[in-house]
Amino acid sequence: MSKGTVGYDVITYLADIGQDEDFEVARKKAEKLGAKKVYIEDLRKEFVQDFIWPAVQANAVYEDRYLLGTSIARPCIARRQVEIARKEGAEYISHGATGKGNDQIRFELSCYALYPEVKVSNFLHSFDLYHAPADLYLMTKSPKDSPDTSDELELEFQSGVPVKVTNTKDNTSKSSPLEIYSYLNEIGSKHGVGRIDIVENRFIGMKSRGIYETPGGTILLSAHLDIETFTMDKEVRRIKQGLSVRFSELVYNGFWYSPECDYVRHCIAKSQENVDGKVQLSVFKGQVYILGRESPKSLYNEDLVSMDVQGDYDPCDATGFIRINAVRSPRYFFAHSKRPIGK
Repeated sequence: MSKGTVGYDVITYLADIGQDEDFEVARKKAEKLGAKKVYIEDLRKEFVQDFIWPAVQANAVYEDRYLLGTSIARPCIARRQVEIARKEGAEYISHGATGKGNDQIRFELSCYALYPEVKVSNFLHSFDLYHAPADLYLMTKSPKDSPDTSDELELEFQSGVPVKVTNTKDNTSKSSPLEIYSYLNEIGSKHGVGRIDIVENRFIGMKSRGIYETPGGTILLSAHLDIETFTMDKEVRRIKQGLSVRFSELVYNGFWYSPECDYVRHCIAKSQENVDGKVQLSVFKGQVYILGRESPKSLYNEDLVSMDVQGDYDPCDATGFIRINAVRSPRYFFAHSKRPIGK
């Protein structure tokens, strides 16, 4: 909102991040309601490149189940909103998120980080969901109604980022970020992939029920996890897993534009330098099945792990390794058991 001669001029803004919406109807509605200007911004490309791809690199999942589809969109939407507000000299930024949810926090933290002098207002509304009717799912088919034949895909990664997807059955191929993500959404939706119905912990302390559809993200998570495990050192990945949890919490809670989130994103990007290769997978009846993988930077050595080939490993070395790792166990059971050791 910017100050006019009488009251305030209202400038409306709607972001296209890939949702199914009639933007012209929205424009006409805003104009009819008296908006001085109407901005409808296509943010799909930057949403994928600047926000979804870092989440893919992170294997970002909040509380083990939620792929942050809504959460990751908020800093993208807010960034352009702030750019427009600065351009128009707006004194206020407003949003429609509730005072009870996470989105108010996500939008306002982003606005204050990027435009500290602005004032933020929200228009409170309420919505309760007691059950999940079938028509609530707008993107995905029910798995029971999905095709009886699978789609088989090959996903190629460079530095942990998808660079190409190929359908090995019909040779469809996509290579731009937006095309890759849109195509994976299309395939996942067709097969009923990515539906979840969960109870989650909001940042403000209450539990809420969330019903989400993330078809493309679910396919990407499965593929990226596979190629990452194939190419990343065990101890590096252990540290990276902790960073992934922290990144997911920061994004969920609205701290994308914070120094700690910036730091974590840089650490995760560093961990992805050798995550190159291809993953073959099948999408069918609500599930993603990994079929195989290949990489020039694979750390897998078939001879080393084979039970039939000794390779460069001496099995006798395991004896000392086992004894050292067993030192603490007898002490623990002796301290916490009434029985003497060995009886």
